[in-house]
Amino acid sequence: MHRGSKSMGNGHNPEPPINPFYQRACFVTAAAEMDRMPPDHGREVAFAGRSNAGKSSAINTICHQRQLARTSKTPGRTQQVVFFALDEIRRLVDLPGYGYAKVSEVVKFRWQRLMASYLEQRKSLAGLVVVMDIRHPLTAFDLQLIEWGRRAELELLLLLTKSDKLKRGAARTQSDRVTKAVATAGRRIQVERFSAQTRSGIAPVHKLLDRWLGIED
Repeated sequence: MHRGSKSMGNGHNPEPPINPFYQRACFVTAAAEMDRMPPDHGREVAFAGRSNAGKSSAINTICHQRQLARTSKTPGRTQQVVFFALDEIRRLVDLPGYGYAKVSEVVKFRWQRLMASYLEQRKSLAGLVVVMDIRHPLTAFDLQLIEWGRRAELELLLLLTKSDKLKRGAARTQSDRVTKAVATAGRRIQVERFSAQTRSGIAPVHKLLDRWLGIED
């Protein structure tokens, strides 16, 4: 796979390189039931997280697109599993946001059941990205997602978004705290700081996605 060239920003530091492979991402379908999902073959990576944690912005930034995953001022609006194709056998998957106070308990339970079924039954699932606001990581739902991922024997990436909202030292402290908290889970969990605004953290995310999706350099 060929990497894109670096583009210069307004400052002295170059922006992270654009990976053209992930720019291919395009919407395929959205499903609210397991039997409505695309055929379970190839490889896919799922993104999950609490509402308003920056999941849609992270997916858009990773794929270098503005409106691939729709962002909304009303968190928790999407109630379906959304599939984006990278090629004929590789996909990114946007799982429903969860945790918004205005969503009914019935809807929350339905989301939980759908996500648990997807994470535990989907054979093509190669890895899970748990998106967390770096200022409020490891909520009860985050921990539940991590446990689902572990139970499904998946590798996990804990993506600490909005890292630009903290000073560098504070962001590093939060990252170290999360890393320490999940250390007992073994080597199958990676922690990365990320910012959709500054595009920091893209390179290690692409590297991990490349491995999960079986993409050769």
